[in-house]
Amino acid sequence: MATAPPNASPRDARPPDAGSRPLAAGTPAPGFTLHVAPDRTVTLAALRGQPVILAFYPADWSPVCGDQIALYNEVREAFDAYGAHLLGISVDSVWCHQAFTEARHLHFPLLADFHPKGAVSRVYGAYREEDGFSERALFVLDAEGVVRWSYVSPVGENPGADGILAALDALTPEQRGAPRGGEEAGGQRAAARPDVPSDTLAAQTSHAAQTAETRP
Repeated sequence: MATAPPNASPRDARPPDAGSRPLAAGTPAPGFTLHVAPDRTVTLAALRGQPVILAFYPADWSPVCGDQIALYNEVREAFDAYGAHLLGISVDSVWCHQAFTEARHLHFPLLADFHPKGAVSRVYGAYREEDGFSERALFVLDAEGVVRWSYVSPVGENPGADGILAALDALTPEQRGAPRGGEEAGGQRAAARPDVPSDTLAAQTSHAAQTAETRP
């Protein structure tokens, strides 16, 4: 049973919603277009040809979400080494995302599954109907838009990045698709993973023990 992080409420330790059934490996990922800013959108189909990481999370300013999103920002170069695009998704508005992005100095897009509320989260089986927000759910899509790995953690638990990196590492060269930034597909991207600082990788494995304090 998951242990809630310090200062978290008992509700935070709850497992994934009983009605949540995240898309399994081998399932074609549903397409979507979501706002990343009031006048800009991101369309999943436009990213076809390279792996995509979808990180659904409950809310921008919640303590555990802050830790999780900050971690992904810190290790984004490890994701880039596999040619993968990282997208954060929650039911927050674009204005909330913009403020959160600026406050945390984020360098990857946060998409607003705001209206209709949770529509994309629902089709991925990653919406908590009882609470009205997204699950803490991760998906790795291959270059053809097929789910190759998915995981849902308890709301109060930071899932880290080890699972994402392992899923990216398991993709075949064909599943990784066209390289980004002129890199050769396959080996050169995978070789970049050990360059991530060891203390950062160690932080990825700390789940239930994540602190609930908000970073400045």
